[in-house]
Amino acid sequence: MKVIGIDPGTASCGFGIVHEKDGRLRAIDHGWWQTPAAQRPELRLKTIFDAVAGLIEAHRPDAVALEESFVGADARIALSVGQARGAVMVAAANAGVDCTEYPPARVKQVVCGYGRAEKQQVQKMVKAILSMSAAPKPSHASDALAVAICHALAPPLLRIAG
Repeated sequence: MKVIGIDPGTASCGFGIVHEKDGRLRAIDHGWWQTPAAQRPELRLKTIFDAVAGLIEAHRPDAVALEESFVGADARIALSVGQARGAVMVAAANAGVDCTEYPPARVKQVVCGYGRAEKQQVQKMVKAILSMSAAPKPSHASDALAVAICHALAPPLLRIAG
């Protein structure tokens, strides 16, 4: 199974691609996209949509997994993240690829064994799980890889149920 994981955000959007075969995981690619704050919102979302569509076309994943929004004190940030999630979902839908969302605590629980793990803990565990020579950076990319790992390791019925 090949999974594209996304850590959605309008200013910074992380991606990570993992391949699971016979219970072994390996990283294929990871990184992040940035959009300028001064750019019109619709152009920022188009950048994310186009980037995700390009990844899907290039890698032909079995699934796209993304982190659900964390609604903190700032409603504007939550709205912005929600818009980025929408751009990712539409890119996946256009390509006919299933898209699943996971709460941040679930991703951390699967990857670190603790649902309130810190960013550095997630980076260390992603590095260990994927046998990488260095921790993936920035944290947006490691978070995206963690989401992909979470989906790749999810039991089949959980993946179907979303």
